[in-house]
Amino acid sequence: MAKNFLDLHNARSPEARARVEARVQRVLVELPIQELQQARHLSQEQLAKLLFMEADTLSKLEHDTDIYISTLRSYIEAMGGKLDIIANFPDGEVQIKQFTDIKEMQLDSGTVTA
Repeated sequence: MAKNFLDLHNARSPEARARVEARVQRVLVELPIQELQQARHLSQEQLAKLLFMEADTLSKLEHDTDIYISTLRSYIEAMGGKLDIIANFPDGEVQIKQFTDIKEMQLDSGTVTA
């Protein structure tokens, strides 16, 4: 007889459940952007509409290995997130703030990009 996954999961020790949860969180943190929209329960069509672009253009963006920071920021914000750029060093992390006000600077100069 087949068993329910939740029953099996809940029967594990608290330590085993914590290990599973930690593994799940590591996988979620390392998602490629093309899988991020799926994890956020958005279809490609929904996200494309939020970004005012065609779904095939969004697909190309998702598979591109070199995109503008402003484009990535728009993509993340369309899903309800916030883009932070963190530099990791052996002795700690540094949040890069240089790109924080790109949108405001573009709006002030009259240039608006996606």
